[in-house]
Amino acid sequence: MNFLRGVMGGPSAGPQPSGADTIQKLCDRVASSTLLDDRRDAVRALKSLSKKYRLEVGIQAMEHLIHVLQTDRSDSEIIGYALDTLYNVISNDLEEEEQEENSPKQVDDLGSQFTEIFIKQQENVTLLLTLVEEFDFHVRWPGVKLLTSLLKQQGPQVQQIILVSPMGVSRLMDLLADSREVIRNDGVLLLQQLTKSNAAIQKIVAFENAFERLLDIITEEGNSDGGIVVEDCLLLLQNLLKNNNSNQNFFKEGSYIQRMKPWFEVGDDNCGWSAQKVTNLHLMLQLVRVLVSPTNPPGATSSCQKAMFHCGLLQQLCTILMATGVPADILTETINTVSEVIRGCQMNQDYFASVNAPSNPPRPAIVVLLMSMVNERQPFVLRCAVLYCFQCFLYKNQKGQGEIVSTLLPSTIDATGNSVSAGQLLCGGLFSTDSLSNWCAAVALAHALQENATLKEQLLRVQLATSIGNPPVSLLQQCTNILSQGSKVQTRVGLLMLLCTWLSNCSIAVTHFLHNPANVPFVSLTWQIAENLGEEEQLVQGLCALLLGISIYYNDNSLENYRKEKLKQLIEKRIGRENFIEKLGFISKHELYSRAAQKPQPSFSSPDHMMFDHEFTKLVKELEGVISKAIYKSSEEDKKEEEVKKTLEQHDNIVTHYKKVIREQDQELEELKQQVNTLKSQNEQLQATVTQQVSQIQQHKDQYNLLKVQLGKDTQHHNSHSDTFQMNGIQLEEVSKLKEELEEWKNKHELLQGQLREKDSLIEKLKLEMGTEQSSQTSNSGGLEHSNELQRELEMLRNQIQLQSAEIAKLQTENQKLQVMNAAVDPVLGDSSTAAAKNSELEGRLVQEVKELKNEVKALSEEKVSLKQHLDSSNSTVAILQDEKSKLQQEVAESKKEQDDLLVLLADQDQKLSALKNKLKDLGVPVEDEDDIESGDQADEDEDGDEEEQD
Repeated sequence: MNFLRGVMGGPSAGPQPSGADTIQKLCDRVASSTLLDDRRDAVRALKSLSKKYRLEVGIQAMEHLIHVLQTDRSDSEIIGYALDTLYNVISNDLEEEEQEENSPKQVDDLGSQFTEIFIKQQENVTLLLTLVEEFDFHVRWPGVKLLTSLLKQQGPQVQQIILVSPMGVSRLMDLLADSREVIRNDGVLLLQQLTKSNAAIQKIVAFENAFERLLDIITEEGNSDGGIVVEDCLLLLQNLLKNNNSNQNFFKEGSYIQRMKPWFEVGDDNCGWSAQKVTNLHLMLQLVRVLVSPTNPPGATSSCQKAMFHCGLLQQLCTILMATGVPADILTETINTVSEVIRGCQMNQDYFASVNAPSNPPRPAIVVLLMSMVNERQPFVLRCAVLYCFQCFLYKNQKGQGEIVSTLLPSTIDATGNSVSAGQLLCGGLFSTDSLSNWCAAVALAHALQENATLKEQLLRVQLATSIGNPPVSLLQQCTNILSQGSKVQTRVGLLMLLCTWLSNCSIAVTHFLHNPANVPFVSLTWQIAENLGEEEQLVQGLCALLLGISIYYNDNSLENYRKEKLKQLIEKRIGRENFIEKLGFISKHELYSRAAQKPQPSFSSPDHMMFDHEFTKLVKELEGVISKAIYKSSEEDKKEEEVKKTLEQHDNIVTHYKKVIREQDQELEELKQQVNTLKSQNEQLQATVTQQVSQIQQHKDQYNLLKVQLGKDTQHHNSHSDTFQMNGIQLEEVSKLKEELEEWKNKHELLQGQLREKDSLIEKLKLEMGTEQSSQTSNSGGLEHSNELQRELEMLRNQIQLQSAEIAKLQTENQKLQVMNAAVDPVLGDSSTAAAKNSELEGRLVQEVKELKNEVKALSEEKVSLKQHLDSSNSTVAILQDEKSKLQQEVAESKKEQDDLLVLLADQDQKLSALKNKLKDLGVPVEDEDDIESGDQADEDEDGDEEEQD
């Protein structure tokens, strides 16, 4: 405000007075005019003057423009003019010819001052957020641009106002869904400014489905082949994900990593890369690195690495890595990206070890990359990227370390020389004339030995042939020989870092280092420490002091001439303890040391600054203090320390043993947990099976009871049919007695008499045959059986004859009664004078009665026929019912059999369940008592028993 007041109150250094007067008049019209058209024209005129007379319009018209935004909301045209005018006043995006004589700093100050005036009243920003919600293009677009400009000028203040506004961020997120591309694209730019360095807003934007919308836009625009819009979306994604663990986890859990794979499908034709495509792909690779950065929490990084492997993203990156025609900067960034994707992830490291370059014959990708690293004609940044990739491949990868060291061992070197191994490339780079190759190879080999005492001992076996005719020397001795020859500083620093890493925590390597028959290494080292060779050599002197200190601290006193005490005496006599400690402390005070300690990736502005490795800085930090203490310790303290070390080793062994036991117990516990889970699932399945079988048994019981009821009804129905049949038989018998004639019974009687006589004669004949044929026992038994059968038939016939004789006697008595009645009628007819008339009347009655009897007989005969048909149908019904009864009985028997089988199965399952419960109880798992279920089943069975008794 003071700045603006100075500009207003100063001399006429700004625009012409005529312009200022015009602006004043226009402001008066905006403030005082009652007609909307007049105010609109005035605001339009201010807009046209706002670029040329930015300062005057901003000072005089800003308050009036804000008032227009508040009061004339109904007219979109005047609102659009007001927003455009404010944008021209606040924004610093001016053409050079429009900046006149103002310097860029003055322009920046002017925009910042106007922004401060605008946001001083927070209601103005809230009003602007409301206007951005309008769908009208002439309101929404200038509102988006104005809000973006405010964020550029006073980002943190505007962010805070938007953050506390109700639904402030959510309103801005709607811009990404606008169908008008210009608003959508400017909305992306607005969100870029809004999310800068504000984790709270970043989280809100992410949870407002920003990832889904931005990835959709990138896909619609053509992924890496898209234009500037893809670049803007990628920059916004980086703002949301970088250093924001919550959003990174949300991005991974939302399966958005899988949607990144199509970005890197560059195709076989890699020629003609446009500058925009290179930029887009570079940002895409950086976005992948944001998710797997070493600075992220280890758990989050590991989960993202695994997701990238499973979705094929790592494989796609390796395809770009081995492709031809890829621009150098893209190839370099791809190598860095692959490095961090595989860093510390065993699964990804194993896959990377299996990748082969498309050459003839195929070579491992690691070998091809190492060839680029030791090639001095390759770009410096590319060689640094390859070194970083090799370091990440070996990070926490003992398997990979062993494979690299094994290529150096005599038993695994290819005798034919047809292929180049990683170990041969490292040795070639270690002793080449290029100091940068020396340094890179030394650091790479040091990473192959990092925290691996076994490989440090194995590397002592490596022998090198220096020249024809000379015996081979060990790799350790060759490194000390080069140090003593006084090579370049970078080479010596690399070799000293390798030796320090090699000797640390490995007493055998220290013994080999001190036991050098050709040249005692520490003599030259001591000389280098004692000599004052200038500032550029101070770094080498400090590393020599560190190496000598390691030789003392990890010395096991196996060499009599180089025991700890003698080495300390030598340091005290030739160097001095204080001088030694000073040289040792120079390492951690070096500027290049501080840079290397910041992050794992080797990033150097020039090859001359390539001195320290990140992992080596950790080693220095760990050993600097203990070496300083070891130098000042006496022999007695060393002995005590040795005893303490032995005790600690014993404790370490005990701890290691217990760790192993705990690991085994954890493994057993996991197995037992899996078994418990399996048993639980089996128990649940068995319980479900039991429940199902109980329901099936209940169904069978219900069916059984239903069948029982049905059988009872059928039995009653059958008995009623039998009673009906007996009643019908009685009626038929009575009808037959009335209708049958006596002659018919006589004929039957005679027929039966004849059959009886035939049977008697047959019996007599058989008796004669039985008397004559007694020799054959078989025939006798057959005859007796036949005779018994005939006698039974004879008895049956006699019974029938007796019944018929009784019936004949009954009929004869009835016939005699009729004859007596006729005899009584005859004298009456003879004595009476009216006999003829009565006789004729009697004959008429008799004729009439005979007719009636004939009709009755006819009716009875018809009734007989109908009864016979009814009897036949009843017999068929009885036969059908008997068949159904037999089927039902068979089904009941089968149901009983199934019930018995189910009961046997339930008994077996009860035994299994009890065994499983005992096992679970032995494992300490609580088991619920199921007595309630069994009591419920028993109650159901009792109820079924009561129902059966009632039936």
